[in-house]
Amino acid sequence: MKLYSNEIVFRGHPDKICDQIAGALLTAYLKGDKKSRVAVEVMIKDEQIYVVGEVTSNANIDIPAIAKRVLKDIGYKEEYNVIVKLSKQSQDISDGVDVLGAGDQGMMFGYACNDTKQYLPKAMVILQDLSRWYDALAHSNNNFNPDGKAQITGLYDDDFNLVAIDTFLVSYCNNEEHRDITDQLIKNKILNLCKTYNIEKPRRILINPTGKFLLGGSFADSGLTGRKIVVDAYEGFANVGGGSMNGKDPTKVDISAAYKAREIAKRLLKEKNLKWCEVQLSYAIGVARPMAIYVDSDIGNIEVPESYYVECEPKNIINDLKLLDIDYEEKAKFGHFVD
Repeated sequence: MKLYSNEIVFRGHPDKICDQIAGALLTAYLKGDKKSRVAVEVMIKDEQIYVVGEVTSNANIDIPAIAKRVLKDIGYKEEYNVIVKLSKQSQDISDGVDVLGAGDQGMMFGYACNDTKQYLPKAMVILQDLSRWYDALAHSNNNFNPDGKAQITGLYDDDFNLVAIDTFLVSYCNNEEHRDITDQLIKNKILNLCKTYNIEKPRRILINPTGKFLLGGSFADSGLTGRKIVVDAYEGFANVGGGSMNGKDPTKVDISAAYKAREIAKRLLKEKNLKWCEVQLSYAIGVARPMAIYVDSDIGNIEVPESYYVECEPKNIINDLKLLDIDYEEKAKFGHFVD
């Protein structure tokens, strides 16, 4: 038996705020111009929001209004100032992308397993369920602030099946007015989730282990796009390529190839009746054909046919997965892979 941990951050976490703003801006640009080239980074501290990066688009969007709308949707009522510093995409990059090559170099991973109907690890799905529940709670109960995070330390057997939860940790921002009641609500939800997923109650439940969490959001911490790439992907259960999936149009393979690798992993899992499957795609900037496609699984390496290389060219990924029509703000809320 072995202990292994994974975590999620809630929508009001400062880094997740930035991811959602970046996703909302990307969605708005693509809605106005499908040929938009977007690479946006967002930073937040206190009441200041900074939007920087490169955008080439015929769409005219109201960046400050979108950023403030996202914050209100998350549940923050403060007034914010938005500072924008954007330039056009480098012509050197554009030259390669316009001929349908990859928008950057790098490697991207996709993962699937047979633990759940979502083809995701059970502990990951539990934390996503908790995060959605907490989001609804923070919107309906003034004793809860949108900021927070949760972590599971699970006990796994030699085949990496989740046998039990050793520790379930939740840190959430609250006003402490009814701390005993709010803590109990969270404990009850944890126990209900364990029952839903046929797991015995955790050996230990930790709620705000420092004793209190009164100040949250950007007034307690700074936030930056792309600092939660592990949460966005597979919460530590699979490799991560290193590139953020937020605020980038699909010509950037950080997003499109990550989505495609996940789609291939699920496909092979079903076709070959695998327990788990991990796919790596790698690219060179300006080149359409992937540098390599590497597939690992519980039965070892799997060779893929030449057709996979054609399928994984950026233009084909974008068309096949309809990546120009996705709501990327929604994707940024609870992790990019939820089903």
